Formats: sequence, structure tokens, C-alpha cells
Amino acid sequence: MATQCELILKHLKKGKKINPIQALNRYGCFRLGARIHDLKAEGHDIKSKIVQNKEGNKHYAEYFMESSNE
Repeated sequence: MATQCELILKHLKKGKKINPIQALNRYGCFRLGARIHDLKAEGHDIKSKIVQNKEGNKHYAEYFMESSNE
């Protein structure tokens, strides 16, 4: 069975973005920021941006990779 880091990295390498709610729902990952930190420590170039919800009263990080040529 693949680890959360492996699943998240595969998701990002497909050119998809991921946020904490998606990580929880898809991969059972409660601590996406920690997993991203682990992946960055392995040398993966993962970017982030802060996104606001539609109502504009909450914000969260969204992670992505600009290139999937690793």
C-alpha cells in the first residue's frame, strides 16, 4: 500500500493541485502541510499559494508542481 507522501506526490506529478480538504477526503491525510514538508525535504519542487473560499471569509493553502518532468 502506498504511503500518503507517495499518493500526494503522484497526484501533484499529474499536474493537479491539492488542498487540505482534498487530501483528507482522497488520501486520509489530516496533515497535508507536514507531508508537503517531507516531500520538499526529499527535493521535490512543490509550490503553494493561499486561496480564499467563495465567501471570502476563510483561506487555505493549495499546493502544486509547475513541472511534472521529475
